[in-house]
Amino acid sequence: MSRSTAREDMLRSAALLFRERGVEATSLADVIEHAGAPRGSIYHHFPRGKPQLVEEATRTAGALMGSMISRGLASDGPAATLRAIIGGFRQQLEATEYTAGCPVAPAALEGMNSPAALVAAGESFTSWEDTIAASLWQRGLSQDRSRGLATMAIASFEGALIIAKAQRSTAALDRVEVELLAWLEAALDAS
Repeated sequence: MSRSTAREDMLRSAALLFRERGVEATSLADVIEHAGAPRGSIYHHFPRGKPQLVEEATRTAGALMGSMISRGLASDGPAATLRAIIGGFRQQLEATEYTAGCPVAPAALEGMNSPAALVAAGESFTSWEDTIAASLWQRGLSQDRSRGLATMAIASFEGALIIAKAQRSTAALDRVEVELLAWLEAALDAS
């Protein structure tokens, strides 16, 4: 296994495990086992240990989600992109028996032990908001309205993910999708 591949595998494994188990419930040994990495490799690639792994996994997951949002907005527009995001989360929830959520949220919820990961989560959410808001502004909404709708979209599907995990049902996510799309379409029609 090459150095970069082992590192990337550990980052990917960490993000997957964090979104299913949470940060505190995931040990470095869990990440090593899931990634199939050699035991000593974790401190080779992440010399600051778990806080560094949590931060970098959060940044990586946030950037991946951000690029998916950007690509979707550029090719399909806001409504289709939000539908795709929610649809992807719905599929993940069902495929993991309601254990998987957003890969950035665990650092936001459990960031007290890794302040840099908490910052990375905040920066990811801000980046997603900025991207969605810019797309809405380009479609004629005011900057304030664009920012408000972008924040509402992210807060709505993040909250719905928590409810869905707790209720073991996608009903909250389904309702959020319907309402978000109605608000978005009404705002764009009025602009």
